[in-house]
This record gives sequence, structure tokens and C-alpha cells, in this order.
Amino acid sequence: MAALAAVALTAPLLLASASPATAARSAGAPAKKAEKAAEKLARKLVARSSAKDAHDHLKRFQAIADSAGGHRAAGSLGHDASAAYVYRQLRKAGYDVSYDAFEFTYTETLAEKLGVVSPTPQDIAIEAMTYTKSTPEGGIEASVAAVPVDATSGCEAEDYASGSFTGKIALIQRGGCTFAEKQAAAAGAGAVGAIIYNNTDGALSGTIGDPAAGKIPTGGITRKDGQALTAEVAKGEVKVSFEIRELQEKRTTRNVIAETPGGNPDRTVMLGSHLDSVSEGPGINDNGSGSAGLLEVALELAKTHQKPTNKIRFAWWSAEELGLVGSEDYVARLTEQQRKQIALYLNFDMIASPNYGQFVYDGDDSDGTGAGPGPEGSAQIEKQINDYLDRTGKPHEGTDFTGRSDYGPFIEVGIPSGGTFTGAEGIKTEEQAKKFGGEAGVAYDACYHAACDNLSNIDMAAFDTNIDVIAHAVGTYAHDLGSLTEPVASTSTTGDAGSGGGLHDEYERVTE
Repeated sequence: MAALAAVALTAPLLLASASPATAARSAGAPAKKAEKAAEKLARKLVARSSAKDAHDHLKRFQAIADSAGGHRAAGSLGHDASAAYVYRQLRKAGYDVSYDAFEFTYTETLAEKLGVVSPTPQDIAIEAMTYTKSTPEGGIEASVAAVPVDATSGCEAEDYASGSFTGKIALIQRGGCTFAEKQAAAAGAGAVGAIIYNNTDGALSGTIGDPAAGKIPTGGITRKDGQALTAEVAKGEVKVSFEIRELQEKRTTRNVIAETPGGNPDRTVMLGSHLDSVSEGPGINDNGSGSAGLLEVALELAKTHQKPTNKIRFAWWSAEELGLVGSEDYVARLTEQQRKQIALYLNFDMIASPNYGQFVYDGDDSDGTGAGPGPEGSAQIEKQINDYLDRTGKPHEGTDFTGRSDYGPFIEVGIPSGGTFTGAEGIKTEEQAKKFGGEAGVAYDACYHAACDNLSNIDMAAFDTNIDVIAHAVGTYAHDLGSLTEPVASTSTTGDAGSGGGLHDEYERVTE
């Protein structure tokens, strides 16, 4: 994931204003005719696209994972087979389909163990950070030194008292800067490892962001375990056994890109979802759900035999779980003209979480949480989705552009963006349980980045709602882009920062 993505999400960008796609309704067709064509196609796609049919794609992804070591991670046989399945379906349907290959650093966890040796022996669950340095096989034993807690714990050299961390494992609270910065600062103070504990409920699954950035073995634990360990350290010496090992090697993987043969390329409507899973599980919700939903709508669009006024382009990204690598690579290789041709980008990542919330990306920052607004046109995309959900009686909330999914690179270059997701490791509130159903105090997806993210980890009602959102957006924007320039009243949805989506959390902002 490019470091620029974090910067790009802190303020609105203006590049999109140069795009002819945002300037007017579809050229060559009167506004009313374009609106009617859009409404007709949107209704047809919503009626025809179903969670039941999309679930058949999820079954295929599960079968692929079962036959390929239990996962569909980028660079693995599981992902290759998933990409081939999507490719074949789209080519048979009549799309112009291509593989978009790129190199990346493949990772696979080999060991993640943390045990207190003294004074009170116990095992603590820990998750290795992606791109971490590795301990020797068998791990190391060392004393723990806790970093004082403040808004930017472990981010600056001053947080590490001179000599206090040499040869020890640094215990650091999450927040205020990236995991890469925390472990680098700890390494600079002489620490031989880093344990970062969450600043909210739930497990901590993170990434250093780049193989070159890894300095010392680093893993994440829960807030509860971190606070308990910190309390023990305050009483006296705590010695732990610590093993974090990760395979890292260069591999090639491929995005799948499909577009309608016709349609004006100067007004390209683009939608995407990541197809890869983490190596810990099959990734059926994260993000088989978005991938299957997108595939279902694409196939139903082809069956209509309609010729959209605007070109529709679908993307199934690879290596999202390693830092948005596939979408970053794709956007980076676009020429200036190609960027201007993309009228908007819609992202669908985790759309069937079992304890779901219905979240819509906050294009205008009306909720005032986290990152700033998206590029010009993003507020209109949010409104289009919200209006559809309102008409169908589906409650919803905003969620921040945290930069944790594949909209990030598009926002970075000024392309209006939006989409939906249903929650990851974030905890559902009492108010959300009343609004959406489900269980308060429990993660939206308790199997996030875990082996249990399988076919049983899907809420079909949420899946169906979000497939309808995709279908309605495709039908609307296929013929009519006029809504992208219509004035939008800023209205808070009382949303929050949400949980971003499938990506391991690299970007920690002070606002989190």
C-alpha cells in the first residue's frame, strides 16, 4: 500500500473536475431519455440479481479453498483458481476480459506464539503482522518493557527510556501512527521484538505495509490481553516466549478486468472488489461476498443484451490483503487520459457480514469522522446509494474512507468513489443492534481474517441488499451520469469510522 494513500484521504481532491464524465449527462441523449433508460435497466437488474445465485459462486470459492490448503491468498493456487473461474464466467458472458499481472511479495504465517514464562505462566493469542521480521525457529525468550500510554504511544524515540528496552520486547498500545513506525521506533531503542495491543475490543490484525519496513518481529494482541500484560509488567519483571515467523517471497498474481464491448470509454463506470483472501482462511465474506455479488450483477447485465451508453468496467483485485497492491498497481499504470475517463469507482468489500451493519461510504464527510471527504462527486455517489436504501426501507449508516480497501488508490488520483460494506472486526453497538438486528457487543464479523470465514459466515439478507445496491448502481450509471454533478445537502448519518474492509490495518491515524 502506498504511503500516499493515507495522505490522500485527509482532504478532498479536485482532479475529478477535469473528467468529462462528471461534466454532464450522457452525451448525445436528452437528459430525460437517459434517466428513463437508467431507471428501466436499474429495475431490471435489481429484479434479476439475487443472493441465491451469487451464493453458488461462494460455493465455488469455498470448494477452491478446500482443495488448495484452506485459503485463496494472492499468489496461491487458491487465488489462481478463483481468478480463472471469474475469468471464464465473464468471457462466456461476452465481456472483454483480461488478466492484469503484477509482482508482489507473497507472505504466509509460519508461527505466531506468545507465552508468559514468568511470573505466572500462560499463553496469549497473538497475530503476526504482515511483512514482519521473523524470530529464529523456536522463538526467543526476553523480558517485556511497556511503553507509556498516550495518544501516540510508541511513535517517537522519546517514548523509549534510554537503555530500558535494549534486548527486550516492547509492549505498545495501538494508535497515533502506523504499526511500521511503532516497531521501527522500538527497534531503534534496542528492542528485539514488538507486541502491539489493540485500543478497542477485538483481535488486532495488522501489516507493516512493506517488506522493507520490517525491523523486528511484531505481532498484535487484544486490548484486554495487552492491558493485563501491562499491569503485570508494572509489578515487576515479566519474561515471555515469543515466536513470530513469516514466509516472504516474490510471486506474480493477477487482477481480473472485464468491460462491456460497447459504451463510451470517455464515461467509464468502474466497480471493484478484491478476490484474494488472507492465508488464514477461505475468505468467503472477506471478500468472496463482494466478488460474488459483483460477478452476479455483471452476468445479469450481460443477459439483458442491452448496450449501455457508458462503458462498464468490473475489476476483481488481487493482493488487497497485502496492502491494496493490485488496485494500487492498476491505478499507478493508468495514463492521465485513462484516469480522466473513469467517471466513478464503486467498491464492495465484505457485504454479507453475519452480525452486519449496513454501511455506506461517507463521500462528503458529513459524519465528521476520520478522513475528509472523497473527490468531487463522492457525495453524490453516497446520496444515490442512500436514496435507494431509503426507498427500499433498509436502514443504513455512514462509514469513513479509512483507506483500508481498494477505493483508496482511486480517491488518491481524484476519482469519485463510494460503495458499501457490512463491517469487519468492529463491535456492534446497542443502537446498531436495534437498527439492524443482530447482537450488540459482538464483532460485525467475528470470523474476520480467520479460518471460520467460510460458507456459514454469510448473512443472506445483507448479501441480497448489497447485491441490489450493486445492481441499481450499474443500471443507473450505465446510462446516466447526471447525478454526479447535482447539488447534495450534507446530512449526518451518525456514522462512525467503521472497520474499513478486508485489508490488514496499516494506517493508524490520530483520529482513530
